[in-house]
Amino acid sequence: QVQMVESGGGLVQAGGSLNLSCAATGPIYSNYITGWFRQAPGKERVFVAAIAKGSGEIIGYGKSMKGRFTISRDNAENTVYLQINNLETEDTAVYYCAAVVFSNSGYRPRRPNEYKWWGQGTQVTVSS
Repeated sequence: QVQMVESGGGLVQAGGSLNLSCAATGPIYSNYITGWFRQAPGKERVFVAAIAKGSGEIIGYGKSMKGRFTISRDNAENTVYLQINNLETEDTAVYYCAAVVFSNSGYRPRRPNEYKWWGQGTQVTVSS
C-alpha cells in the first residue's frame, strides 16, 4: 500500500519560508493526485493545494492560499513539495499530504474525504 511521509516543518519566524516535502513509498503510480491540507488547533482541515503527479498539472490552490504557496513535484515524481513563503502566524498548523488514484482527467479533489492515503502530518509553527 501507499505510504505518505511529510517532513520539513518546524518553528519559523514570521516572514520566513519553509519547503515541506511529501515522500510517497510503496506502489507509485503516475495517475496519483497529491494534495496538501492543513489543520490548525480548533479548526477544520482545509485544502491547501493539489497536483497531478504524472502530468504536473496543478489541480488547484485553496482560496486563502494564493500567492505564498507553491506546490511542485520532483523529477522522480515520488516527492511533492509545498513551498510556503512569507509565513504568517496564521499559517501555524499541522500540514498533511494525501493522495488518491484517479482515472478521470476531470477529477479535482479538494476535500479531505476525497483522498485515500494520508501521512501523519508535519507541524509548522510560526512565531511573531
